[in-house]
Amino acid sequence: MNTVDFILTLLVCAAALADMFFVYSRDLMMLQQNSYRNERYLRWYSQAKESTATGRLFCMVAFFLMVLGRVPAVLTYPAVIIILMWQTFSLARKKYKKPLVRTKRVNRIFLVMWLLTAIIAVLPGIFFGLKVSAAVLVGLLWVSPLILLASNVILAPVEKHINRKFYNEAAAILASMPSLKVIGITGSYGKTSTKHYLHRILSEHFSTTMTPGSFNTTLGVIRTIREHLRPYDEVFIVEMGAKQPGDIKEIAELVHPRAAIITAVGEQHLETFKTIGNVQKTKFELVDALPADGFAVLNNDFPYVANRKVGNVEALRYAVSHPAKADFRATDIRYSSHGTTFRIEGKSLAEPLELQTALVGECNVSNLVGAVIVALRLGVPADKIRYAVSQIEQVEHRLSIRRIPGGMTIIDDAFNSNPEGSRMAMEVLGMMKDEGKRIVITPGMIELGERQREANRQFGEYIAANADVAIIVGEYNRDAILEGISRKKMPGDNVYATDTFAEAQALLLRIGRPGDIVLYENDLPDTFK
Repeated sequence: MNTVDFILTLLVCAAALADMFFVYSRDLMMLQQNSYRNERYLRWYSQAKESTATGRLFCMVAFFLMVLGRVPAVLTYPAVIIILMWQTFSLARKKYKKPLVRTKRVNRIFLVMWLLTAIIAVLPGIFFGLKVSAAVLVGLLWVSPLILLASNVILAPVEKHINRKFYNEAAAILASMPSLKVIGITGSYGKTSTKHYLHRILSEHFSTTMTPGSFNTTLGVIRTIREHLRPYDEVFIVEMGAKQPGDIKEIAELVHPRAAIITAVGEQHLETFKTIGNVQKTKFELVDALPADGFAVLNNDFPYVANRKVGNVEALRYAVSHPAKADFRATDIRYSSHGTTFRIEGKSLAEPLELQTALVGECNVSNLVGAVIVALRLGVPADKIRYAVSQIEQVEHRLSIRRIPGGMTIIDDAFNSNPEGSRMAMEVLGMMKDEGKRIVITPGMIELGERQREANRQFGEYIAANADVAIIVGEYNRDAILEGISRKKMPGDNVYATDTFAEAQALLLRIGRPGDIVLYENDLPDTFK
């Protein structure tokens, strides 16, 4: 190998290693967003058509340029270096909605990925020379998911051992607090908001801790117990999420809840659950885990909650829109620019409980009712409940309302949209007729399996019925939403399609006026285009 070829080969190796840092980081970010589960990552990889992404195709081209032995390195290697530098620069500048969180687990996977890379690239170089190692490095950029998945498999026994250790520590902490009241909350949607509302109310009367953010997996609950639960706490509120059967049962077996709230059973995560019957069965794993002296608070507005019989514990059912068979119901609901007033009526209440809140929307009223029932059952005085409800702040990205400089009102419902929640959000927007234009910005809904297109088509119909202007973001659900909008004959010059939220924001700045109301409905994660 002459000096020029040697220098060019070294430059290729350096460019490949620099590019590899960002490529591996992005791969890891996507694995993290898919709960470190290889099967979910592979599903995303297929749906996102990641194998034909521009960066991977360029790496494939670079690899074949290097292995074409008849073409001199002095002609091909500069092109390879330019390709690698372009991708490095692009990935380094890219901003993500949910960037990689550098946890200890991520660091372990990252280390194994680099060790595998070193073994795969260095060994051929020992026998066949530096050019072969350089070509292998470039090839690994093309097939980097294989390195990621292999590293995850290799570390599986290690992660299992670590998780079991943390599980046992959390179980020991709970065992040391026998008087702790554990309340589990689950549902296809509404569980995070209900958790926050219940925490605010119970904190008026008890020392209370809840799982923070969206810490609703077994590992999230374990981390909360180990890092946040205090020895003097009287109540522990545990949000329980699930993407497949058995997820909630696993959490319940750890925390042993004595009370439960099921906020909804609906079309959510159907890609993994397949049927709404499986969703119902999984959500009710929480109720099935309750002891005989426990109680369940169930939202009868959802058919797959209302039709599920409960025989192991006392079931207190509530409703807003379908109160016929409910034990508690919200009545006299009135919305204004200042919030909502409503009453809770129930068989066990001597008189209706009148409440006022800054929150808006039927979904928020429903979530408040579920939280209030639990508070009443635990003995929180009515005056404390009234005060707490009046002081509850809007949960970020869940129908929260704010006014921004320039005079527009923003309704932020960007978190985890679903068919029922999107309908309610559009109805809230539809009620606000007396001000400026009603504008909705949305990429639609995800993880609905075979119902995906139909649900987004119906969503398009809700948009046309309740909004004056629609801005559809991204390609993932665009056709289905536009089909629904066209069925209701929304004027075409009021319907826009943009590729990114940045473009949608720029468009809003051009068409928005003081007094307009803007609803952000859902915000797809980085795993969707």
